[in-house]
Amino acid sequence: MKDLNDYTLEVHGCHQYDATGAISEPIYLSATYRHPGYKQSTGFDYGRVANPTRKELEDVLAKLERGQRAWAVSSGMAAINMVLHLLNPGDHILLSEDLYGGTVRLVNDIYKKYGLTYDYVNTADLEATAAKVRPETKMIFIETPSNPMMLVSDIRAIAELAHKNGALLTVDNTFLSPHFQKPLTLGADIVVHSATKYLCGHNDIIAGVIAIADAASDYGQDLELYIKSEGPNLTPIDSWLLLRSIKTLGIRVERQAENAMKVAEWLQTQPTVTDVYYVGLPDHPGHALHESQATGFGSMISFKVESPERAVRVLGRLKLIAFAESLGGVESLLTYPIAQTHAEMPKELLARTGLDDRLLRLSVGIEDAGDLIADLDQALNG
Repeated sequence: MKDLNDYTLEVHGCHQYDATGAISEPIYLSATYRHPGYKQSTGFDYGRVANPTRKELEDVLAKLERGQRAWAVSSGMAAINMVLHLLNPGDHILLSEDLYGGTVRLVNDIYKKYGLTYDYVNTADLEATAAKVRPETKMIFIETPSNPMMLVSDIRAIAELAHKNGALLTVDNTFLSPHFQKPLTLGADIVVHSATKYLCGHNDIIAGVIAIADAASDYGQDLELYIKSEGPNLTPIDSWLLLRSIKTLGIRVERQAENAMKVAEWLQTQPTVTDVYYVGLPDHPGHALHESQATGFGSMISFKVESPERAVRVLGRLKLIAFAESLGGVESLLTYPIAQTHAEMPKELLARTGLDDRLLRLSVGIEDAGDLIADLDQALNG
């Protein structure tokens, strides 16, 4: 059969029907597996190494990202942690200066102790990025669009820059999901996700994903070893829940993006809103570049209001939209990054990116767009 369209792949996955003809992939809760005989295996020996439900999920994820191998792990941070294991003492990593605060914490507070050196740079500025590359740079790590300022980095160009220096390019693809962006097809080596977000879409599990371009590579073999040895694997039940969720990935993220465009356009008309950051808006500085490397704009919007006092007031007046951390679910969530997702960001990075106490980050869900706008209207202006 020819390669399946993403919609079809999301629904059907790599499912092979068993003797019962079950449409839903079974949940295999076994910790261990019986061998047919000495030096014989069914392909499954011990649950930490491989589980049939998790393997189905990982096969689907690899196909969606157009990669050769994927792993489902216990959280997005577990995924990033495994990727950072690829670096050795003395290696240098270059990271987007605008990215999730948990990634910054992991690099600054934990990996620094193991001799890893690092720099943060505006990776939307290719010249500035190239200037920060050193001979010992072994990885460039980017988010595009970035969190929460929605900066767009050129995946193709940064992949070329990394490979010219003998480094790997890792892309956090959480904000778009593989339905809208496939960094491995643009030259990236590794993709990570907080699968808690769009891949799950229902705010009911914590999960992470790593997908890679080359399973036979040194980094692919190393990741296989690290994950097998350290055991951050996703549970069978959570793997099944994620498989269930991926069946509706396309229709969810497209509806969310459609809503986000309406909300972003409305926000631009509000006198109490000073700035709107959404890559779908034609006046976004990264709009054209984003269109060249993605098939959709996603549903993450950041915006600034006129004062910190108004930002806090908005959070307390919401009725439909929830004031909560996280993103990507069918329910719309409003987050205050300075106090939540980026509370531990160094002040220097906050100043460089423009993230301040007037900024709100909105994850747009699948509700009626008119109802979302009405809630924002009463919260902002009521």
